[in-house]
Amino acid sequence: QVHMVESGGGLVQAGNSLTLSCAISGRTFSSSAMAWFRQAPGKDREFIATIKWGDGSTAYADVDAEGQFIISRDSAKNTLYLQMINPQPADTAAYYCAARESTYGPAYYYKEPADYAYWGPGTQVTVSS
Repeated sequence: QVHMVESGGGLVQAGNSLTLSCAISGRTFSSSAMAWFRQAPGKDREFIATIKWGDGSTAYADVDAEGQFIISRDSAKNTLYLQMINPQPADTAAYYCAARESTYGPAYYYKEPADYAYWGPGTQVTVSS
């Protein structure tokens, strides 16, 4: 069982960097993968980035996401991070961290919500112009 809780959300002015954290408790394995998703009102949950816990390899939704976000993890602290580099009002959403216990391929295989069994409750990020 894996439990996850996000923190670091809130109101931020456009252009000001913001880092979200996800505290993870329970079992994690070198083959685990952790990810960040977001969901704006009236929209589907959207993949941002994923990282393999063991080797730190990453995959992003697309080239734009790779320039707007940085996913990282601290294995010693069992914490996942998402840095928002230059947030804009369009980035306003609830942000969720997610986990799956094992992977059988590269990080980019796991970009769908259904790929992840464990979820945090989410943290709201509101970006003002």
